[in-house]
Amino acid sequence: MFHNSAIQTGPVRVTAPPVFMYHSISPSTQPDPHRLRVHPERLGRHLRLLRRLGLRGVSLSELLRANDQGEADGLVGLTFDDGYTDYLEYALPVLRRYGMTSTLYVVAGHLGGSNQWDDGPRLGLMDVGQVREVSAAGHEVGSHTMTHPHLAGAAASTLAAEIGGSREILQNVLQVGVASFCYPYGEYDGTAADAVRTAGYDNGCVIGDYDPGDRFTVPRCYISPGDTAAHIIARMIRHSLRLRLR
Repeated sequence: MFHNSAIQTGPVRVTAPPVFMYHSISPSTQPDPHRLRVHPERLGRHLRLLRRLGLRGVSLSELLRANDQGEADGLVGLTFDDGYTDYLEYALPVLRRYGMTSTLYVVAGHLGGSNQWDDGPRLGLMDVGQVREVSAAGHEVGSHTMTHPHLAGAAASTLAAEIGGSREILQNVLQVGVASFCYPYGEYDGTAADAVRTAGYDNGCVIGDYDPGDRFTVPRCYISPGDTAAHIIARMIRHSLRLRLR
């Protein structure tokens, strides 16, 4: 059994630096109806910008630990949803080049399969060996549920299976504790957030919702296929403003 001594039990608001949300990283030219694919060269430009600004991208768990200790200055969070195989081929080399780490959220019930929940092009998902490779490379692996369902309004049994069950599978795969959770589609309600806490995760992330903005609803900045340096800077400024206004 795996334990995480850093688990927070109260709804303490998080005032961490921005967290960027990526999905597929690929030079593919096939249709991208949901605007989830970022070209590897563009990812490289984003990370190069961060380095020029004196910032370093890290996993969400590392970011929150640093934030807890008042040492998060100079850090931003980097997350990649769904666990596409192109992360290994295209994202990992770019991250390595710039000395940055990330959190990869995988759909535990579809390891080695494809994005069956999506009505867009079929994309391959990492298998067990590839997920282990990501972890061995120093990146965090988090859970994105078992089957990528909508969790808001879901029954308690569904929440337990999707949230707790996926953590158990990934911990068996990795033989380490799994601390981070990501809500599919960024959708959640209070019951889902409670289920994440009860399942033993240390944190959970959404997309752009800053309320309540606690450890189990950490907001992230969506990164689109066409985001330039100006867009990235604007997203960081907006994040800072939203925290001040919250």
